[in-house]
Amino acid sequence: MPRLAWATDVHFEFATVSDVVAFCEQVIALAPAGLLLTGDIGQARSVGRYLQALDRALPVPLYFVLGNHDFYHGSIREVRAAVAELTETARHLTWMSAAGVVPLSEETALVGHDGWADGRCGDYAGSRVLLNDYRLISELSGRSAEERRAVLEALGDEAAAHFRRVLPAALATHRRVVALTHVPPFAEATFYRGRISDPEWLPHFCARAVGEVFLELMDRHPDRDLLVLCGHTHSGGAVRVRPNLEVIVGTAEYGHPALQAPVDVP
Repeated sequence: MPRLAWATDVHFEFATVSDVVAFCEQVIALAPAGLLLTGDIGQARSVGRYLQALDRALPVPLYFVLGNHDFYHGSIREVRAAVAELTETARHLTWMSAAGVVPLSEETALVGHDGWADGRCGDYAGSRVLLNDYRLISELSGRSAEERRAVLEALGDEAAAHFRRVLPAALATHRRVVALTHVPPFAEATFYRGRISDPEWLPHFCARAVGEVFLELMDRHPDRDLLVLCGHTHSGGAVRVRPNLEVIVGTAEYGHPALQAPVDVP
């Protein structure tokens, strides 16, 4: 049974060079069939450099999505363009937002998209939470709350459309699918400081449009299984939303990039 390493919210920009080297050594010691990264690798000015370093250091495929921090001090459009160009020449890098279905074994396939908290869960209008996203990402900065909400919903819809396209293709040929995304797609998976996020935080911690696609497609395919791996909240937990749909949210601590529990692929 192939084994995959998984990490999320590694935030290498807050780590030392020694920390990054130690992280790579952990991956190599595990001898996995590949590494899964579910976003927040660096920031706009550094994410490409970190991905290149991992590509050079690790002898295994690296499947990744980007998180909100990866666009800090830059723009979503420009970072995405740079990452797409980088992956064209990299040896081991696959950006899942630009990929289709990746077979991992005869039974299991991989899909993914960066995703985004789309403001549709909780009380967006009443929330006093102002993430750094809203001042450090050019597409979100300098906007009113309602203007920002429209951008968040568009980003959420983009991710949902991607999964609506690739997930049926994966389910048609594989009994089990692993989906990578950054933001938890269900309110009950928004673990934060030991509990589910409250209505003030939910708009910023949940990708509702993606969750609705997952529910629709997995209800339509009761004989298939979907495992969703994500991060964003830095507080780990697992929830089974349907008998055939499980979400695992990884833990993270700034300055201490680490692996999550390995993912075994049937």
